Amino acid sequence: MSRRSHGPTSKSLRAGRRHPAASILKSFTLTFNPAGAVTAGFDAEVLAGLGDSGSIGDDLGDLLVAVGEAAQGQGTGLVFLLDEIQYLKSGELEALIAALHRCSRRALPVTLVGAGLPQMPRLAAEVKSYSERLFRFPTIGALDAGTHARDALTIPVAGYGVDWEPAAVDHVVDYAQGYPYFLQEYGKILWDETPATTITLDVARAVQPLVEMRLDESFFRVRVDRTTDLELRYLCAMAALGPKPHRAGDVARRLGRTTEQAGTIRSRLIDKGLLFTPGHGLAAFTVPQFDRYLLRSHARVLDHEEESDRPD
Repeated sequence: MSRRSHGPTSKSLRAGRRHPAASILKSFTLTFNPAGAVTAGFDAEVLAGLGDSGSIGDDLGDLLVAVGEAAQGQGTGLVFLLDEIQYLKSGELEALIAALHRCSRRALPVTLVGAGLPQMPRLAAEVKSYSERLFRFPTIGALDAGTHARDALTIPVAGYGVDWEPAAVDHVVDYAQGYPYFLQEYGKILWDETPATTITLDVARAVQPLVEMRLDESFFRVRVDRTTDLELRYLCAMAALGPKPHRAGDVARRLGRTTEQAGTIRSRLIDKGLLFTPGHGLAAFTVPQFDRYLLRSHARVLDHEEESDRPD
């Protein structure tokens, strides 16, 4: 299902303007489809000459300026929250940054809080060189295993008279590797499957296959479904090398290709959000446990890679 955002588009909303803000609001439609594409269009009331060019670069700027001026006039502000921002195409990201820049130059109360993968600073700088001056790019890493990850598991259940064996907490924290969704999924299943008031290590170990099955079906599989056969082979080659970051040349050799030949595959996987580059020449999975999923669910692909590694 597409997500729609409706907002006013106009060069400005000054006193005495003949087009009311409500009419402009009805005219603009911004649509995001599940594949990440963004299109700008208009509903029934199209106001000729006012942000109706059909160019997202122009119309989005008109939209944010108009909304910003309307908010400023009401003594309030506007914050856009955008997740998975790395999936925007370069033209869409460029339009968004340019629109926010227009608002910034006019000192309008409009801002963006976006979340994305570590390549976002690079992607933003590639489309607009002033991005580094317009935005801050704080790094949000994994939850701290010693404090935050443990608190996420133990504090919610404490109010219901349930506690954890310390070893059980250690087991779940080690499995999740600080990834919040994994803590949430593991914790939910433990809550559903634990009849007693203490979550034990035995129970935590017993439900791990169920946790993995749930993650395989609802989390990992949807990521693999977005890959081509060749991209899946690249991922499986990485998984066979282990969970840590790997050099592009090592993965290419396992695939029986040169680094240059495998480079385009690697780039596509980075663009799809499945890999990121923690250092020069290195690539790593963007989520923990992905290598284990590939090893247990795509053995056929791994067997093919091992066959191709054998000398004639």
